[in-house]
Amino acid sequence: MAQILVRDIEDAVKERLQRRAARHGRSMEAEIRDILRDVVKEDVEPAGGLGTEIAALFKGIGLQEGEEISELRGYAIKNAFEEWSSSIQTSSPH
Repeated sequence: MAQILVRDIEDAVKERLQRRAARHGRSMEAEIRDILRDVVKEDVEPAGGLGTEIAALFKGIGLQEGEEISELRGYAIKNAFEEWSSSIQTSSPH
């Protein structure tokens, strides 16, 4: 495996890395490897739209293969306040 030496890291950055590693129960070196893996992985994966990103967050927790949530387009947005106020006006005995 390759090795990388990083020089001139600010003390505050090193301290934050140590705290982060402790929170995750691993060495600072292992924490940095994990951070670097995550950063590189994000660069390789194609960026999707918001819906794709949300779907990726919830992948595997309920929807079955082919059971994607479809987009809703072309529906008018309802104003809840206007609906509520009109229902009060029609139902009040004035």
